[in-house]
Amino acid sequence: MQKNALNILLADDDEDDRLFFKDAFEEIKIQTNVEFVHDGMQLMDHLLNSDNKLPDILFLDLNMPKKTGKECLIEIKKTEHLKNIIIAIYSTSSSEEDIEDTFIQGANIYIKKPSDFNTLKKIINEVVTVNWHYHTSGLNRDNFLLRLK
Repeated sequence: MQKNALNILLADDDEDDRLFFKDAFEEIKIQTNVEFVHDGMQLMDHLLNSDNKLPDILFLDLNMPKKTGKECLIEIKKTEHLKNIIIAIYSTSSSEEDIEDTFIQGANIYIKKPSDFNTLKKIINEVVTVNWHYHTSGLNRDNFLLRLK
């Protein structure tokens, strides 16, 4: 594990999406340690295991087996030592209901999974370079959904 590297955790059941994500992180110029979990139950087991370092940013897919991303989000925000984890919803869904629900439940940002690699790299770079303590103090619905110009 690299010192001063950002700890990133991706919860996503799609192997292709995990590989795409890993490759994108390898190409950006920010030191990171990237870990993966494959479903919601594995995510919560990982987060609740005191032997694991908590992520600086959790990228959370909504549509996962065993426990959905929304269920995990609710559980994380209700758990005292987990509630301050920065959560980026990372989903294929662009449903207004999903966006609204995850905003209300306390996610920090909503990202629709991009279909091309360069856009993914831009998104990742944008998310990991945000000063989240400053950004979340003024969090509102307008800056919740990440849209690259």
